[in-house]
Amino acid sequence: MHPRLKRITNWLKKPKSLVKLSVLLAIVLLFIFCLPKPLFNSPTSYVIDDDQGQLLGASIASDGQWRFPYNENVPERFKQCIIAFEDKRFEYHPGVDVLALGRAVKHSISAGHVTSGGSTLTMQVIRLATHHKRTVWNKLKEIFMALRLEAGYSKKEILALYTSNAPFGSNVIGLDAASWRYFGRSPDKLSWGEMAAMAVLPNSPSLVHPGRNRQILLRKRNRLLDKMRKEGIIDSTTAELAKLEPVPDKPMALPQEAPHLLQVFRQAHKNKKQTGDTRITTTIKATLQQQVVEIMERHHQVLKANDINNIAAVVLDVETGAALAYAGNVFHPGDVQLESDVNVVNAPRSPGSTLKPLLYAAMLHDGFILPNSLIPDVPTQIAGYHPENFDLGYDGAVPASKALSRSLNVPAVKMLQQYKYERFYDFLHRAGITTLNQPADHYGLSLILGGGENTLWELTGAYADMARVLNHYTKYNGKYDPADLHRPVYTRSAKQKSELEKAGLLDAGSIYYTLQAMEEVMRPGEELLWQQFSSSQRVAWKTGTSFGFRDGWAIGITPKYVVGVWVGNTDGEGRPGLTGINTAAPVLFDIFRLLPAVRDWFEMPVGEMVKIKVCRESGYRAGPYCDHPEEMWVPKNGTKARVCPWHQLVHLSADGKWQVTSDCEPPERIVNKNWFILPPSMEYYYKARSYEYHVLPPFRADCAQENANPMEVIYPKEGAKIYVPLEADGTRGRMICNAAHRLKGVKIFWHLDDKYAGESLDFHQMALNPVPGKHKLTLVDGNGNTTVINFEVLDKDK
Repeated sequence: MHPRLKRITNWLKKPKSLVKLSVLLAIVLLFIFCLPKPLFNSPTSYVIDDDQGQLLGASIASDGQWRFPYNENVPERFKQCIIAFEDKRFEYHPGVDVLALGRAVKHSISAGHVTSGGSTLTMQVIRLATHHKRTVWNKLKEIFMALRLEAGYSKKEILALYTSNAPFGSNVIGLDAASWRYFGRSPDKLSWGEMAAMAVLPNSPSLVHPGRNRQILLRKRNRLLDKMRKEGIIDSTTAELAKLEPVPDKPMALPQEAPHLLQVFRQAHKNKKQTGDTRITTTIKATLQQQVVEIMERHHQVLKANDINNIAAVVLDVETGAALAYAGNVFHPGDVQLESDVNVVNAPRSPGSTLKPLLYAAMLHDGFILPNSLIPDVPTQIAGYHPENFDLGYDGAVPASKALSRSLNVPAVKMLQQYKYERFYDFLHRAGITTLNQPADHYGLSLILGGGENTLWELTGAYADMARVLNHYTKYNGKYDPADLHRPVYTRSAKQKSELEKAGLLDAGSIYYTLQAMEEVMRPGEELLWQQFSSSQRVAWKTGTSFGFRDGWAIGITPKYVVGVWVGNTDGEGRPGLTGINTAAPVLFDIFRLLPAVRDWFEMPVGEMVKIKVCRESGYRAGPYCDHPEEMWVPKNGTKARVCPWHQLVHLSADGKWQVTSDCEPPERIVNKNWFILPPSMEYYYKARSYEYHVLPPFRADCAQENANPMEVIYPKEGAKIYVPLEADGTRGRMICNAAHRLKGVKIFWHLDDKYAGESLDFHQMALNPVPGKHKLTLVDGNGNTTVINFEVLDKDK
């Protein structure tokens, strides 16, 4: 065995040596593990900053203290002030300043009581972390733990720990909170005089309190400024100017620029959806946030005259989906009736018509329609559901794009009936809508008119997704990134990487035509004149109004920004005139005026389109009988759309006044002509709206009529279940039945349950009074054509 190793072995065999080693090991272990973990475990305030790191808002910590989370960055001025005031050899000692400690002991012995503790900043960090009482034994423990702290932390980290946890009077902990509470600014913006006042506060926060004992604070601050002048940290001019600055008075209220976003962050953090400490840097732009709030406040002052009390708005960046402004409500915490603490941006509300663009885009994507396909717009009743347009009128038939831009309800329901509400329900879930938590059958066809609930946050995000996909189509060489479809965010986050795909939830062509239709909407207050201002901001936008005038919505899109606005009452009270166009749209365009004007528009994604011939009159794929086919770029799946169903080949007499057949007219005298023919109920309304529509001539009297029945019942429809309302005197009212006939001057004879009820000429309407139960309505025209409809009248008492 090596001689040295042998000596060590022999030494360890001695009992006293083993005891010494054990003690040494215990001391080492105690030194290593003497610090509490975590070092500071007190609750902290929830704090949100704007995208530049400036404070937007904060809430008091759960223990009643204003204590911001640990900040590793210490302003250079505070560093120099606090070192000069508390621990001038901080940069060099190992955690204990022997000279300062010896001087403190000497002075205390001379005075007969403790005059100063001689604690270094490192030792004060230990005291703040452990809450030790001031005793000799605790002082020794602090020295021991301070040495350990210095061994494991850098001087910068120790100073940051002190700065974040030192008491600054009253219930204010840490420099960050103190700076805002006493000066209304962040620490990096404090002057020498202000920073010197901050440096002397932790020394005796119970004695020196802003608002009390201000002369003591003033003297301490000025002595520190003189000391720093003598040490050459600041010059004499700076010191004298700093002395002229007032010391802080009573604490100030912290900014409340985005109180509802702070509320969202606090809840997300408590639910573990947001990790990390309780301070975040958001994507909010403070100036824009303030301007949006000012716009909302201005409109609030007008709307509250009609008892419309609440407004919410959000501005998103299209590229990232990041919130640039987030105003969950007007903010009047002193007015309890306004319920301004309710965050409506994340509150489920009836969306009115704001889902219509998504349905239009989905139908284009799946090839159900082309951009201008005619959609029926006639009185409709489906399984007891009776939708109506806002103006209570009908067009008979309307191009799908116009139905969207005019936000017509009946065509939207007809489109959803064709697309199937179950399919649309699944589509919305894939588009990021999470608030539809009932089965699809619960909503039915009412889903497209606001029968479900959505949030402004998710809807605005879904619109942003469409714009983002369209922007990236060219960038990704005609491919789609699944990561482009995501919820909006309010914090910075790295873009998720994913494999590009050949197809997306919505193709770029369908999105392009959807935004094009949305751009054609008339802007509020400008009537049709807005279209003449080609240099103004181009915005694709949609409004929505919920049933009962409870919610007004407006969402607008440009290639760079999406703005969403909601107006209403948080308690759900409806008000006359509370419509999206009257209340939310003016706010929307005021916000867009704040944003940089976007001159460029979305590029037409020709690579995702095909050029086909489209029937000019019907908007469907041109068939053999369409006289005016036009070439048009349509989404690729548009090749699946049906061929025009309303152009037919008809046989006319030589003068064109009559329909004829080969049974009553020699073939050589028959003129064959292509004719645009709508069903009677659609034609009844359409011909009054379109001067280009020509009614099909009747059959000549000596010619047998073929196939098509020129008569159609508009209301009620086959299988309808209806209520007949009671009159004011309690008697049962009458139901108004409507029919359409293609020919003028023809009488229709009405029969209810095979009993004659009356006749009509040209304007075919009949008031009937059926009792509860099942009924049969029979219509016979003067030419013997017959139409039969079965319906049921429900009894409200059952």
